[in-house]
Amino acid sequence: MKTFALLMLAAVFAPMPALAAYPPSTVDMPIEKVGEHSYYALGAAGMATENEGFISNAGFVVTDEGVVVFDCLGSPSLAQTLRAHIARITDKPVVKVVVSHYHADHIYGIQVFKDEGAEVLGPRGAYEYLESPAAKERLEERRFSLEPWVNDDTRLVPPDRLIEDEHRFSVGGVDFQINYLGSAHSDGDLTMYVVQDRVLFSGDIIFEGRVPFVGEADTRQWLETLEALGTGDLEALVPGHGPAASDPIGAVTRTRDYLAYLRDVMGAAVDDLQDFASAYDKADWSRFEHLPAFDAAHRRNAYQVFLSMEAESLGQ
Repeated sequence: MKTFALLMLAAVFAPMPALAAYPPSTVDMPIEKVGEHSYYALGAAGMATENEGFISNAGFVVTDEGVVVFDCLGSPSLAQTLRAHIARITDKPVVKVVVSHYHADHIYGIQVFKDEGAEVLGPRGAYEYLESPAAKERLEERRFSLEPWVNDDTRLVPPDRLIEDEHRFSVGGVDFQINYLGSAHSDGDLTMYVVQDRVLFSGDIIFEGRVPFVGEADTRQWLETLEALGTGDLEALVPGHGPAASDPIGAVTRTRDYLAYLRDVMGAAVDDLQDFASAYDKADWSRFEHLPAFDAAHRRNAYQVFLSMEAESLGQ
């Protein structure tokens, strides 16, 4: 795996398509090449409104007939920066966007590619989120916390095609396999496998090198999904957060172990009728304390799992 040199003097700078102008982003956006056709932008290991909202990854696959983008980052400005990087590599248009799941840090940039004419593919469950009060409230909050990069011109873009099973397509001689994983990390999760490159873009079912964000996730389904995820023949795995994993099995194992340990600790607390604070304080979290986002996310994760384990114990 080698880092793609974005600023090589020999690079051919292709013209950008005529798109709407967005407030410029000032963040560094490293691009790494992970396969013959496959690249990704590496977000920082921070919380949602840090680094101008650039805390998740986005991928793109360059073919002779067009570009396929995987996830669109947390603002139109970030997506505009990503589009500029793509233009430095190829003059082909972005023809498809695959959205792994509808969470804010992955979707507010969709409009940049949609306005270019790309077809948007999203998971079943996307409309449940888009039509919910939570989606509108989150957008309003980000218009405040990520202003000016998320603003009144930022809009929620629904999928043109819902994916609820395995879906295959080809662009420019490159074959893609989209897998629908059901409700795991979100209301609906997709992965994208680039067949010729043997690269898997996993979305947020995998977090690498940092504490995952659990939110309202169904951690039982998430664990079952990870158990069934085949990674043995991969050249690289690009997670939703964190650097690409040259050891895909290890990446899956680390996310799975974190979720399993949360469920073990909180499940035991529920069984023993312990309150959350006591159970949290007594637990040994030392194996995860060194990870980025531990202080910001871990206690909240544990509380959400505690609540979900209570619900599971009641058969809900």
